Amino acid sequence: MAKKQIIPYGHQWISADDIKEVVRVLKSDWLTQGPKIEEFEKAVAKYCGSKYAAAVSSGTAALHAAYFAAGLKKGDEVITTPLTFAATSNMLVFCGAKPVFADIERDTLNIDPSEIIKKINAKTKAIVIVDFAGNPCDFDKISKIAKDNNLLVIEDACHALGAEYKGKKIGSFSDMTILSFHPVKHIATGEGGMILTNNKDFYEKIKIFRHHGAKKKPEKGGWYYEIKKPGFNYRITDMQCALGLSQLRKLNKFLQRRKEIAKTYNKAFKNIEKITLPVEKNYAKSAWHIYPVQVKGTDRRRAFDALSKQGVGVQVHYLPLHLQPFYQKEFDYKKGDFPLAEQYYERAITLPLFPKMTNKDIQYVIKSVKKTLI
Repeated sequence: MAKKQIIPYGHQWISADDIKEVVRVLKSDWLTQGPKIEEFEKAVAKYCGSKYAAAVSSGTAALHAAYFAAGLKKGDEVITTPLTFAATSNMLVFCGAKPVFADIERDTLNIDPSEIIKKINAKTKAIVIVDFAGNPCDFDKISKIAKDNNLLVIEDACHALGAEYKGKKIGSFSDMTILSFHPVKHIATGEGGMILTNNKDFYEKIKIFRHHGAKKKPEKGGWYYEIKKPGFNYRITDMQCALGLSQLRKLNKFLQRRKEIAKTYNKAFKNIEKITLPVEKNYAKSAWHIYPVQVKGTDRRRAFDALSKQGVGVQVHYLPLHLQPFYQKEFDYKKGDFPLAEQYYERAITLPLFPKMTNKDIQYVIKSVKKTLI
């Protein structure tokens, strides 16, 4: 029998004060569609420096809503990275758009701006960037490309709440920014997501989309609403938002702890020849959602299995999307199309990193990695 994983790669930190806030909502008149939702939206918008925020049921729902608000449809092409969770690209497909992948930078693992330029054509409508592992993309370069070609920039920042680019928190650099509040993310609401934007038109469209596409018309009666385009039930609950507000108050502490753990790992592994460490550029402060390393000169599967047996809950982020059967069949992608993303994947292992880790946990991970790779 395999040894039970004692240290997962990511985990929430729920305290008594979080539970108290949720219980308070449970005792109130509003479990959903109540005041906590707007309170949470305003708090996150203020933290990130955006004008508007719309909370929804998941990060995936947030991507779908943003793509809808952008007007993406059949025949449109959208440039994005193959190194991301499937939702980034899947929701483009659901809107009818074609995901056009561009390879990554070798060091940051983010989409390479020079590769974006190569993919632009008359059908291109947007660029969807991903702040991989919590490390912000180079917004200046990407924004210039978008402006020069009249393209929208939608930022999948599900890894990056609290990250900074040139001293400013992410959330207002792109036309729309997507957040996730899954338990392994920086703050947890169970499931949940959010779209940040400075564009009021996008904001209004998203609010309607998350509520079945229904827009109230009070001038025709208090009961009356109209649906011009069908939407989804992507609503978040007041219970989730109460938890989110409580978690948000601790976000800076969580981020500091993540940074401390990453710094400890960096110091411990810097001289191990078989390990390539994650890179943080001088223009960015990573939110350290995950700690992805690359192993060299050893079999990744063997290392993964060995660490798992030692109780270190490693993971791999991610199998590049162009290697998934659907994308190969539907869009004719194949192995070899994006060599840097593939090279990273073949070597990648994500080590545990989350704020509730104890110093003992951290040292155990370090000891286990050295035992496996030295």
